[in-house]
Amino acid sequence: MKLVIGITGSTGVIYGIRLLEVLKEKGIETNLVMSEWAKKCIPMETKHDVAYVESLATEVTDENNMAANVSSGSHKTDGMIVIPCTMKTLSSIANGYDETLVARAAGVTIKEVRKLILVARETPLSAIHLENMLKLARLDVVIMPPVTEFYTNPTSIDAMVDHIVGKCLDQFDIEHDLFTRWGSK
Repeated sequence: MKLVIGITGSTGVIYGIRLLEVLKEKGIETNLVMSEWAKKCIPMETKHDVAYVESLATEVTDENNMAANVSSGSHKTDGMIVIPCTMKTLSSIANGYDETLVARAAGVTIKEVRKLILVARETPLSAIHLENMLKLARLDVVIMPPVTEFYTNPTSIDAMVDHIVGKCLDQFDIEHDLFTRWGSK
């Protein structure tokens, strides 16, 4: 399996970092694209640095390289996860405005009818945000805000992060034990 992972500059970069950790543990090939603000958020929000995050990916592509392999549909992947996904990035994707490599790679994912997951980070949501999400959902894009759940009785932030990462893995049928499934207690 080969996945494109986009990390944008919204709060919640820990979701993208944890996803990369798990995918690396599972031997899944990843191509990481990080926005400028994602790189700035990493040291602000986590104990990690950009070099650590890049070390988790199989391949790292510079956000400014609009000629990168992920910008072409002829580059085969199994899909893409943007985690976290800013509303600016979501809007760019929804409106076909490929200003960044993350948005371009997501647009390619849509046009090639591959699975795209957007872990949309914003609250509250405006009507504009919701309309853009609806537009993408109608194209079978999975909109997955990192909503905290309590049925697993999480005892830490790490457990809450793992739940969202696990939900992303479920979308690609990647086996994991990051959370207890409903009814399995």
